[in-house]
Amino acid sequence: MTTFSPQEFIDAVPAENTPRRSRFAIVGIVISVLVGAFLIFDVVGKLTRPEAVVEGMAKLGFPIDQAAVMGIVLLICVVAYAIPRTAVLGALGITAYLGGAVTANMRIEAPLFSTTLFAVYFGVFMWIGLVLRRPELLKVAGIRR
Repeated sequence: MTTFSPQEFIDAVPAENTPRRSRFAIVGIVISVLVGAFLIFDVVGKLTRPEAVVEGMAKLGFPIDQAAVMGIVLLICVVAYAIPRTAVLGALGITAYLGGAVTANMRIEAPLFSTTLFAVYFGVFMWIGLVLRRPELLKVAGIRR
């Protein structure tokens, strides 16, 4: 049986001023990880070019050679999004990328709510995750004082 000295017990209990992650921050991290995983899946598809990506690029009117460029740009944005210090910059880059997806789908007159606006839904989900991770962003946006 293991016994603890009183000092070991005190050291194991977090002090009142020890920063702890709130539930909102944890939910934000989970959302951000899900967003990042989905986007990495997109990057891998663009860089490996399976048949579904080749067909999708053709349907949207993009030459297949542009898939690699799109994949690299998205990878850079996702890496920036994953680093806490550059997360906002990464989120802005991903938002621009998703705006291009909306435009490409509008051009081919894809279904509005299921296909074209999916990038918008995804972008909102991404920003919710970031704001939950960094609530001070609400002050920057003028939503909270």
